[in-house]
Amino acid sequence: MDPLDYFNRELEDHGEVLAKSRAALAEPFQKMLALWVTAVQNGNKILFFGNGGSAADAQHLAAELVIRFIEDRKPIAAIALNTDTSALTAGANDLGFENIFARQIDALGQPGDVAVGISTSGTSPNIVNALEMARKKGLVTTAFTGRDGGRMPELADVSLIVPATSTRRIQEMHITFGHMLCGALEQSLKLV
Repeated sequence: MDPLDYFNRELEDHGEVLAKSRAALAEPFQKMLALWVTAVQNGNKILFFGNGGSAADAQHLAAELVIRFIEDRKPIAAIALNTDTSALTAGANDLGFENIFARQIDALGQPGDVAVGISTSGTSPNIVNALEMARKKGLVTTAFTGRDGGRMPELADVSLIVPATSTRRIQEMHITFGHMLCGALEQSLKLV
């Protein structure tokens, strides 16, 4: 393997997915932002959840909203459901791994809150079940996914479906668009 060749191929592939995402996701990005803005203006919170790398994205984005993204400002209510190890392990043990996030949505979600499911495939049972519970409870449902979207688009009021099949490229776009939503939310709310 030639390291420079690998370096260039990876960045070229990233650039191609970025260009396709830019063309495909402008409208759903604006719709998702509007839903997030309305929720926060109405005193609601944003609940993020995902598995693996998507769990890392969920906790990353929740922290950007609670603490700050661009500069110091009033906090925005957000929670990453995948960070509570006691709830996760008790839920997985007692209710099954496929229900760990649905149970937390049932306990913590209120009508008007925003559920943000993150799954590169769109088929993760615990993400799908959580979105179903969120719909049942009257939450706004949003999704970050990739490939063909899996089951998540049918359960989400709006979805950002990254036009790629590579998990790493989808995850790169998820954190990019997640950062953009955090920044646009702060600015839309006139917090910065």
